[in-house]
Amino acid sequence: MKKLIQAFLAISLISSILWYSIIELNSSQGYSSGNTLTIYNWGDYINMDVVRQFEDETGIRVIYETFDSNEAMKTKIEQGGTTYDIAVPSEYMIDKMIQEDLLIPLDHSMLPNLENIDERFMDLPFDPENKYSVPYFWGTVGIVYNPSMIDGKEITSWNDLWDEDLKNEILLVDGAREVMGMGLNSLGYSLNDTNKDHLLEAKKKLDSLTPNIKAIVGDEIRMLIENEESAIGLVWSGVAAELMWENEDLEYVVPIEGSNLWFDNMVIPKTARNVNAAHQFINFILDAEVAAENTDYVSYSTPNKAALPLLDEELTGDERFYPSPELTEKLEVYENLGKRNLAYYNELFLEFKMHPK
Repeated sequence: MKKLIQAFLAISLISSILWYSIIELNSSQGYSSGNTLTIYNWGDYINMDVVRQFEDETGIRVIYETFDSNEAMKTKIEQGGTTYDIAVPSEYMIDKMIQEDLLIPLDHSMLPNLENIDERFMDLPFDPENKYSVPYFWGTVGIVYNPSMIDGKEITSWNDLWDEDLKNEILLVDGAREVMGMGLNSLGYSLNDTNKDHLLEAKKKLDSLTPNIKAIVGDEIRMLIENEESAIGLVWSGVAAELMWENEDLEYVVPIEGSNLWFDNMVIPKTARNVNAAHQFINFILDAEVAAENTDYVSYSTPNKAALPLLDEELTGDERFYPSPELTEKLEVYENLGKRNLAYYNELFLEFKMHPK
């Protein structure tokens, strides 16, 4: 009987240890509860010192994971394997996630620092009244280039990229909307165009650009341009700002035909387990000093007007990265094209990537 009791106690002890281990494993994989907050963001898109400051001030442990596309982010949230408390999608994806009931409405009473956001970045069509999202960063899509590597040529237009002298000099970001948008804009069409004839025309024109394309890449585009392995890159404005900070020879231009004006906002997915901590973190990021510190690191344009006086005037006064309202009105925000149209964009983009030189 004594041996039986000892065996029972041993089994109970082992069961307890296993149960505790499972809880710890789930927590480390992002199952938020209590004092844990799980954030899902783009790669290299936050100053981790800011995250540690939040942890120190609140006692809340932050688990931080990254994604490389809006579509990948949405798919993982839908699958629900990891319950993220905060995500940072772009405007068209926010619209889509609202329509599919994937987001929790924000409690603005818990976000007093929301008053720091510039009014022109609030109440936009993809989220009226900012019911579901709060601005994080914004910017443009354009061309960064090194004039000294292309005989001093000046680039002002998308069509300049088709110059035969630029053979094997161009890097493109691996994004269907960005690259197809470039093709559409170069023809004078909207980057939200869904006319199949126009899309095929844009794809055909992009195919003719392939001799000039060195590679279609992800985050490594920074390193390749910084190391002068290519003279030109289709990039987001924040990437250009970061590169130009390191190399004063580089230039950045938003082409005359038009381009994308984008917004990345913080949201709380419907599967979140720590909604209170999510609001705490969002409000923390909206603090003027925190926003300035984060912007210094990330290099993208901040929508936080209270943070602007705390930033380097050389950056905030540069209209390439903080364009005037007159210029931003001429740019286009990506619209939610719907599943069918987006699938067609992706199909054409994949065919373009496979096109032989």
